[in-house]
Amino acid sequence: MSPDLKADLRDGQRVYYSPRYIASIGDHIMPIHKFALVAEGIEATRLPLRLQTPEPISDADLLRVHTPEYLQAIATGEPLALAQSQKFPWSPQLADAVRWTNGGTVDAAFAALEDGVAGNLASGFHHSHAAYGEGFCTFNGLVVALEKLRAEGRIRRGLILDMDLHYGNGTASLLESRPWAHQLSIYGNWYKKNLAYRDVLAERAPDTANCASVPVPAGAKGAEYLDLLHASLPAAIARAKPEILLYQAGADPYREDPYSPLDLGHEDLRARDAAVFDIAKRAGIPVMWVLAGGYTKDTSKVVEVHVNTFRAAHEIFGAAPSVSGLPRS
Repeated sequence: MSPDLKADLRDGQRVYYSPRYIASIGDHIMPIHKFALVAEGIEATRLPLRLQTPEPISDADLLRVHTPEYLQAIATGEPLALAQSQKFPWSPQLADAVRWTNGGTVDAAFAALEDGVAGNLASGFHHSHAAYGEGFCTFNGLVVALEKLRAEGRIRRGLILDMDLHYGNGTASLLESRPWAHQLSIYGNWYKKNLAYRDVLAERAPDTANCASVPVPAGAKGAEYLDLLHASLPAAIARAKPEILLYQAGADPYREDPYSPLDLGHEDLRARDAAVFDIAKRAGIPVMWVLAGGYTKDTSKVVEVHVNTFRAAHEIFGAAPSVSGLPRS
């Protein structure tokens, strides 16, 4: 993709969603119904939009990343401990839903290569490992999407930018054997073995050859958060030389989130999104974004974070690059 990448969004940004993303999981901290609320919210912006229904992910695509035994457990519910390793109660509806959410990530990635930017109204499921799930993540759609793009000759190299509150530990584990793919995780909680650690300076993720760990100190405000992004994303792009950027735009860094030790408001997270899209556009890299995290009791505040990601993508890719995305010296 050339450095003068300019997406024409007059016909609308392609965003993927299906009511089949939603499964009944009972009284759970994960507000799974938010997917529908975000779809309604982006439609209400009246910005140009092409809301698309994806195809569910296939076994062939999942098996590039996940083990046959794990796929079987998710499909059948047996063994139950493995089928529920992501901390959701298993059901046939859940087994169906995760096929659709991950299919949306793959379809949005292909759309981003064509349009410059596209989104999926589900998570990238960054805690999922090859043989089991963790932290509300069943299949790792981010790595599944990169593998499919590469298998079909659409890319040779890719970069995942993970700005969920929690470190993308599942993605990092999967990329150990994939040197052509890189991850930059900017996080306020270090997550391992289904436990989150709030003091990321005392307990942080290690850097690896292709996965950079950027911890955000507890209490960080917007300026410090953006400084870390501006300092690390251009460097990650230079290392990875990606042909696509997959951006996990978390809502859980928000200051009212029960997991968040950070002091970030809606304006800070929207500035984060605008900076990501602007840096990528200046570098000529198409971006596929997904929403992630968000456990604030007032779900409307989570929805606002996610709708603002859509707004930022439209504002940056539908216009000339802004000064906000320039790498800082």
